[in-house]
Amino acid sequence: MPTMASVLEDPTLERHFKGHTDTVTCTDFSPNRKQLASGSVDKSLMIWNLAPKARAFRYVGHQDLITGVQFSPSGHLVATSSKDRTVRLWTPTMKGESTVFKAHTAPVRSVAFSHDGQRLVTASDDKSVKVWSVHRQCFVYSLTQHTNWVRCARFSPDGRLIASCGDDRTVRLWDTSTKHCINCFTDSAESATFVGFNSSGTCIASSGADSSLKIWDLRTNKLIQHYQVHSAGINSFSFHPSNNFLISGSSDSTVKILDLVEGRLIYTLHGHKGAVITVAFSRSGDQFASGGADGEVLMWRTNFDRKSYQDVLQQHSRRSTPDPAPHLTDIHPRTPHLHRQQPSGIQISPAVTDTQSIDPDVIEFGQSVHSTTLPVQRKYRILDGPEV
Repeated sequence: MPTMASVLEDPTLERHFKGHTDTVTCTDFSPNRKQLASGSVDKSLMIWNLAPKARAFRYVGHQDLITGVQFSPSGHLVATSSKDRTVRLWTPTMKGESTVFKAHTAPVRSVAFSHDGQRLVTASDDKSVKVWSVHRQCFVYSLTQHTNWVRCARFSPDGRLIASCGDDRTVRLWDTSTKHCINCFTDSAESATFVGFNSSGTCIASSGADSSLKIWDLRTNKLIQHYQVHSAGINSFSFHPSNNFLISGSSDSTVKILDLVEGRLIYTLHGHKGAVITVAFSRSGDQFASGGADGEVLMWRTNFDRKSYQDVLQQHSRRSTPDPAPHLTDIHPRTPHLHRQQPSGIQISPAVTDTQSIDPDVIEFGQSVHSTTLPVQRKYRILDGPEV
């Protein structure tokens, strides 16, 4: 197989971040691309400042593992969800303040902002999806037709829909104005683990514990692509902002990159030891992050979005077999069909540690909770760094 640096257009490992002491469960880039957030089973939120030699921030406050993290569209806030049944809003600065949101009665599995930054949506083991007001810092309403734990919920780009999925093996689509469930996709063989809209809001994808990834066209409510390329459950995925690519992270220890236009697997990345729990593209798509059971956060340079996949393949001189013909059913109008792993997927195994990673100094912030009745209390210490 080609080596990692064989052509410019292959994705490359840029940096790795070590600071968590347990599995990394979630990641998100800030809108200005200057920070990367990660949450962990170690109960901490890390904010990695991407400038060279910059310190990292560790925020401690959750009483149990963190399950989800997302920057607000402005980048001024970070939301986290936790098994401790709460959601927190943090200011990702030296102040280290956080506000606690409580309404769920069981672990909260995901949190996401609406694209205008005014609302949060959360999914929980209490079988509900809840919507919150960011400005008023309060719970607004619940969506309650799931019959088992809800694993993930996301707003559509225009805020008019919410997609959710869970252990009842369904993917549900909700109208945020009427609060009604307007569609339910129920062909999952096992738990649905993750759900997301593409950037135009025309499609949703869902992943499953059965290792499948499915994409539906919301204009026709039809399944248009079905991928079965991982050998274990998929834990997370992320659409490239162009909608032409999707990355997925799996318990099979790999990150896989799909070309959604060609309808095929194009890369398999072997950067992690153990399950990959989270993957996320940056807002511009030029970078992506992955994290997992090894406690590391890896940051990759995308590269492959610069050229068509066909052009990249022509430069891989070690390829010995020609491309299989594209699926006729991938030519519009598409019909649902299964994509299995193709031998043309390029394997990338970073054999050497990246050269840009020097473990940063970490500033740790203690349990500060903002309240209208109690004064804000802050404490922090710097790990392995000079005093500030």
